[in-house]
Amino acid sequence: MPAASAATRGFFRAAPTDHPVLITEAAPSLDEQHRARVRRYMIIMGFRIPCLLLAALTYTIFENPLISILIIAASVPLPWIAVLVANDRPPRTKDEPSRWDGQGDRAALESGHRKAIDS
Repeated sequence: MPAASAATRGFFRAAPTDHPVLITEAAPSLDEQHRARVRRYMIIMGFRIPCLLLAALTYTIFENPLISILIIAASVPLPWIAVLVANDRPPRTKDEPSRWDGQGDRAALESGHRKAIDS
């Protein structure tokens, strides 16, 4: 009988991708978050060049500057949107504690009559 490989022996078999299984509730590492933000920024900014090319193409085909100006106007806020999306933090989970405890509604000092000592 042939011997089983190390990956198939025992009750727990190795995953086909051989990646470790995530068993914690830890947030993704800062490097992974940074890569994801850079990827989102590059995708959004990647739409800007095709918008400008599309504006030039529509101007040459339809000879209507209004359509081209509208396409260019739609591409103007893309850098702003890309920066906002790239700088955004990961969404909060339901398990993340809320830092607000409701203590801000109370008055800092209690009002009332106090005796003063005159000297």
